[in-house]
Amino acid sequence: MPHKKVLVVHYSQSGQLDEAIKYCIKPLLSDKNISVVDLNLKPVEPFPFPWNILDFLNVFPESVYCDKIPLESFNINKNEEFDLIILAYQVWFLSPSLPMSSFLQSTEAKVWLNNKPIVTFIACRNMWLTAQEKMKRLISQNGGVLCDNIALTDAGNALETFITTPRWMLTGKKDKFWFFSSAGIKKSDMQNCVRFGQAIKSALKNNLEKSKKPLLRGLGAVNVNEKFIMSEKIGHRSFLIWGKFLRKIGKVKSRARRVFLCIYLLFLILMIITVVPLTLFLRVLLYPLMIKSLRKQKTYYEEPSGSKNFKENNE
Repeated sequence: MPHKKVLVVHYSQSGQLDEAIKYCIKPLLSDKNISVVDLNLKPVEPFPFPWNILDFLNVFPESVYCDKIPLESFNINKNEEFDLIILAYQVWFLSPSLPMSSFLQSTEAKVWLNNKPIVTFIACRNMWLTAQEKMKRLISQNGGVLCDNIALTDAGNALETFITTPRWMLTGKKDKFWFFSSAGIKKSDMQNCVRFGQAIKSALKNNLEKSKKPLLRGLGAVNVNEKFIMSEKIGHRSFLIWGKFLRKIGKVKSRARRVFLCIYLLFLILMIITVVPLTLFLRVLLYPLMIKSLRKQKTYYEEPSGSKNFKENNE
């Protein structure tokens, strides 16, 4: 087997994404013929965790529009050649996190990703479709070829994570409380990511990455819940409108911006109380009429890796 070099780019505040990606690349690290280059993105001005509510809302306009922020130097030769690149990212406001979208706008990314097979790796609550669409665009702009996507989502149901995820982000607490289960992705789901690393390792051994075709088909890498598609599109449209307005109001730390963020927070609370329940009702009501369209969209968003699990089908 020829020696292969894999670049793993990641950024995680809580540490959950970092833990998950470690399971994925474990088989690669154990192979002497594969070098794994780790690039942990570090913003020049670190983001806090847990978040303060206003600090959290303050990054949303820039996140939605994928504005570039300063990152610390990468300490990797700009002209380094890689056989495969894994981009592990969080989802912020239905968009890639600012550190990841900023990396993809760097001069280094333009060199490293050009004509290379790319695997994206997502860890989030439950909505990532619009974020991945933006990742596709940024990868394409760098000349990269998206060959696979892996998406891990929180174990709880939508209503449950509507409480547990904000609690985790704003307090740092993810344990069980009252009748709610713990926040975040199941440990077993993270551990099962080893199968992706094994498949990538096998593909590298056989030079399959050079075809720039999916390497993870049949492994259940991604599963889109079609019931979230309409809600995510509505939410993203709202973020775009408010994000455009808030960017015009002032810079991130300006007083005017913080005042209007308080207004936006009130708007969000009103939305949660009124519009969200109505949307849920309409989703149930219209689902039978939209099922064909939603299933077609589900198939599209699950590409290129797909949701099929050959192992389950054969059992």
